Amino acid sequence: MRPRMWLLLAAQLAALHGSSVLQQTPAYIMVQTNQMVMLSCQTIFSSTTRIYWLRRRQPPSSDSRHEFLAFWDSSKGTIHSEGVEQEKIAMFRDGSRFFLNLTRVKLEDSGVYFCMLIGSPSLIFGTGTQLSVVDILPTTAQPTKKSTPKKTVCRFPRPAPQKGPLCSPITLSLLVAGVLVLLVSLGVAIHLYCRQRRARLRFMKQ
Repeated sequence: MRPRMWLLLAAQLAALHGSSVLQQTPAYIMVQTNQMVMLSCQTIFSSTTRIYWLRRRQPPSSDSRHEFLAFWDSSKGTIHSEGVEQEKIAMFRDGSRFFLNLTRVKLEDSGVYFCMLIGSPSLIFGTGTQLSVVDILPTTAQPTKKSTPKKTVCRFPRPAPQKGPLCSPITLSLLVAGVLVLLVSLGVAIHLYCRQRRARLRFMKQ
């Protein structure tokens, strides 16, 4: 059956919830324009040989229908839908995981991407990955640092510095020596005065 018919079937099953059979990661991703993004779809069926990828556009696009992009076949590789830029979309498989690689994404590439496989008797959708393409990535707010209270330090008043010249040991020794000389001189003078007085008293008694 042609991809266009699958696109119509997907549009009719837009209300179908994602199945646990197909797990998509990440659930949400935001990238900047002209960057690359890789979406993953894991299936519990090891015998799966074909996976389809669809997109439901979101604003700024006014078209909200499911759009068939491409499918991966074990024997043919990636088969793109008509009107899709083939150089932007690549698909590959690694074990039970199927990957959709988008390059040089634009704002209109924003939307929810679903992987899908053909079940019996219905289609099985993945859980979906929401892709948001922006011109400038929002900056992460830095966590505010808690201000630690400053510790109060008790300071004792310092003694006022003394004005005038400092008394060094040499100065003190000179002062002490001068005082001793004065005391000795005074003692000698008193002794001489006493001898003279005694001599006068003796002379007057004679």
